[in-house]
Amino acid sequence: MENVLLKIQNLKKYYTVGKRTVKALEDVTFDIYKGEVISLLGVNGAGKTTLSSILVTLHPATSGDILLNGESIYKDVNEFRKIIGYCPQKPNVIRDLTVEQNLTFAGMYYGFSKQEVKQRVDELIKKYDLCKYRHMKPYVLSGGYMRRLLIARSLMSNPKILILDEPTVGLDSNVRRKIWENIKDLKNLGVTVILTSHYLDEIEVLSDRVVLLHKGRVKLIDTPKNLMRDFKKSRLEDVFVQLIEEEA
Repeated sequence: MENVLLKIQNLKKYYTVGKRTVKALEDVTFDIYKGEVISLLGVNGAGKTTLSSILVTLHPATSGDILLNGESIYKDVNEFRKIIGYCPQKPNVIRDLTVEQNLTFAGMYYGFSKQEVKQRVDELIKKYDLCKYRHMKPYVLSGGYMRRLLIARSLMSNPKILILDEPTVGLDSNVRRKIWENIKDLKNLGVTVILTSHYLDEIEVLSDRVVLLHKGRVKLIDTPKNLMRDFKKSRLEDVFVQLIEEEA
């Protein structure tokens, strides 16, 4: 399809634990479209984090491939990383640098000129309402503002693909809603967002499609609306609970 950005093909990820082989992912295959919000859903251990780490090239797959515009991303991983942004669940900012310096460091990592970096830093600090914290170190930030900093940092390269791992975990409802608006804005700008979250209301509101992973395999892929219709439920959370109970 013309709208396909990434093709995930038969991804497997095996770990060896003592004499035992753990199959974290098993023949995971699906497409990711340009400009969509696609959510990875599943219980702990389903393979969400493993898949995200492979997509962001933090860990290699045991086998399988990921195609970007018809070519394997592994032909030039560094070029692929230039179009990927990653916002981890656990804050990993540099504590001895200010908010501005953290963003600047991220921009320099991608090889942008000083002028380009400064312009991008200014844009993101303004967009994510970090102006008053610009010259402060991250330890002064609340959970919500730390999350904004992490998202801003992940956008320094102006990525085509953004992976958000539990972007609103532990945040108050009003802050969560602000992050939701940020994600919607990114989608409107054409950014493809890959989201993992334990908040089913979040996935229901934000997602164009949901990928349900169970024991390392893709169980189903569909829109939240279709899933609620097919399972005759008014909330995506109720669909998820029913599916998990069926597997159990």
